[in-house]
Amino acid sequence: MSSAGILIIGNEILSGKVQDENLPYLLPQLRELGVSVERVHVLPDDVELIGTEVRSFSKAFTYVLTTGGVGPTHDDVTMEGVARAVDRQLTPHPTMEELLRKALKGREPNTSQLKMCLVPEGADLIQTADLWFPLVVIENIYVFPGIPHLLRKKFEGVRERFKGQRFFLRQVFMSCMESDIAQELQDVLDEFPGLMLGSYPQLTDDGYHTLLTLESHDADYVNRAVDSLLARVPQSQLIRVE
Repeated sequence: MSSAGILIIGNEILSGKVQDENLPYLLPQLRELGVSVERVHVLPDDVELIGTEVRSFSKAFTYVLTTGGVGPTHDDVTMEGVARAVDRQLTPHPTMEELLRKALKGREPNTSQLKMCLVPEGADLIQTADLWFPLVVIENIYVFPGIPHLLRKKFEGVRERFKGQRFFLRQVFMSCMESDIAQELQDVLDEFPGLMLGSYPQLTDDGYHTLLTLESHDADYVNRAVDSLLARVPQSQLIRVE
């Protein structure tokens, strides 16, 4: 099964100055592709910590996605952290410099702008239409920008690289509280140990009190689990099945 770990990088996220918008976008996108996101960490702009976490994630998961810290200022240190993680030198990339100079339309880049052309040695560049700054990929690590609309454009350009096994999802809506059917849920899990079963109380007036989600990579398995669940729960409390 394909897995992913996501590292959200930036002091501004941890301090509450900026609300992260990238994780709510990435999670359903990866899920749709059949990639299970198993861990998410939010990190400060600290080279050593970024290096340690990227290295750990790279060993643990099929894919590592980092967001943020790739700009021209002093606190943009993600590339340096990734270089440490893979034990590579941070070096100027001639293609990056060429793209930068084209974007500047003849103006000479300053030191801060040239900093954005430093990438871990051996990294691959994936260009995105309408954006001069390419996506940097090294080994199984994808270094995304933190600006949400840029991240989304770049993800759309590489989404087919994230290959997983499709999830099949069924939903059961109940009028009872989840505590009323907790034992029935456990019984279903005992019968179907490979099932991903979620139970979510609904506290607003949306016509149901509990949403049950049943997921599996096997459509027949999840359908049989749904049948087992429906045979156990009170039919008078069942609202609908999707």
